[in-house]
Amino acid sequence: MSEMIYGIHAVQALLERAPERFQEVFILKGREDKRLMPLIHALEAQGVVIQLANRQYLDEKSEGAVHQGIIARVKPGRQYQENDLPDLIAGLDNPFFLILDGVTDPHNLGACLRSADAAGVHAVIVPRDRSAQLNATAKKVACGAAENVPLIRVTNLARTMRLLQEENIWIVGTAGEADHTLYQSKMTGRMALVDGRRRGRHASPDARAL
Repeated sequence: MSEMIYGIHAVQALLERAPERFQEVFILKGREDKRLMPLIHALEAQGVVIQLANRQYLDEKSEGAVHQGIIARVKPGRQYQENDLPDLIAGLDNPFFLILDGVTDPHNLGACLRSADAAGVHAVIVPRDRSAQLNATAKKVACGAAENVPLIRVTNLARTMRLLQEENIWIVGTAGEADHTLYQSKMTGRMALVDGRRRGRHASPDARAL
């Protein structure tokens, strides 16, 4: 079983975190620019099989997305579940989570992961249903963040948030009608920030009820 990833940042991040997951890499024939060559040399140093491919092949494998001349076939990464949360929380003094409710577009998921990584979020939590998959598109947009920030899929988002509250984690929601911005709020301590997009609203009714 394998999956595809593409883009310089996505491949670079996986090489740094888990080089053993690489099975083979395809690069665009004739491309030898300053951004790609160091990555190719690093892959070769790890013994990764590299093959040359034409643009049509890469375009087909990436379903027409911007692949930057590199695609990798890799072993699937770890799939985090809700039962991983207690151990994760136990190992953190001030856990900081991002809960995404209703984010169904892989591009948006990737952008959220990228922002979460930059903000120091320890994990992103999403519902198992009605949520974007962490596919090659999401990983490309995430620019490597998908390898740094665990994505935890849970069966029941409201139940998971109650579990977080029992662990003394403050749930902070976003809402369009709020009277102050994120930057005017005190964002410290044990916290889970809830955000998402559901037909113009932010958090779902179940999430907002908490």
